[in-house]
Amino acid sequence: MWSLPEIYETSAGRVAAARYGDGPPLVLAHGWPWSSYAWSRVLPALARHYTCHYYDMPGFGQSAKTGPRPMSLDTQGEVFGEMLDHWGLDAPAIIAHDFGGAVTLRAHLLHGRDYGAYVLMNVVAMRPWGSDFFAHVGRHIDAFTGVPPHIHAAIVCAYIQGALTRDLPDDDLEALEVPWRGAEGQAAFYAQFALADERYTAEIEPEFPNLRIAAQVLWGSADPWIPLARGQALAQAIGAPLTELSGLGHLPQLEDPARTADALLNALEAA
Repeated sequence: MWSLPEIYETSAGRVAAARYGDGPPLVLAHGWPWSSYAWSRVLPALARHYTCHYYDMPGFGQSAKTGPRPMSLDTQGEVFGEMLDHWGLDAPAIIAHDFGGAVTLRAHLLHGRDYGAYVLMNVVAMRPWGSDFFAHVGRHIDAFTGVPPHIHAAIVCAYIQGALTRDLPDDDLEALEVPWRGAEGQAAFYAQFALADERYTAEIEPEFPNLRIAAQVLWGSADPWIPLARGQALAQAIGAPLTELSGLGHLPQLEDPARTADALLNALEAA
């Protein structure tokens, strides 16, 4: 079982976290609808060089599914800063994936958090964002929240598999799907669709020239959700080089862990 033994109370509720490895600090920021488990296959390689800090964002994985604040991207950006304080990290290296991009960009550009190195991989950072299905559910939330559990399970499975260009092992799929099961998981799953708002990236796009760290962009070139052209536009906007992960989809770190770990370590060194 994926273990997150640290429990920390943030302004958005209880967060489950962990640390692993030896070396300078590296923080891993997951996205939607994932959890810190998305890093599990590349973590051993990263931990040989870094002390890796990772957590399930509020509303995700093993963290609280409900809390005192809406678990939208603005809240997540503030909680990311709270986690850096909790770990006592002033300027760690950062790897961000999916909406972890918007979360860490908000923390850096709007809340003054500094990073020692910065890698953005298949991130949500610029408008427009979200798959066609994401947009459809967002327009019809009420039609989805009450579906029977077996229908919901099928939706989650299909949604996750729609991000991939390669089949994942059954245990990886199970670990990605299980947080969204049960009444609490189902409610949390659709809550994220309801909370999605492009203003959270609109607020940071004008700030891209003010990035205070030389970043690196990695992109699974066959991403079915966020096309390579969006990664290229982001790289140009923040003045960062882009490395293509040829043939990989939206989850490079699980689709081809060995190649992705090598690319992440190279990008961190370059940054």
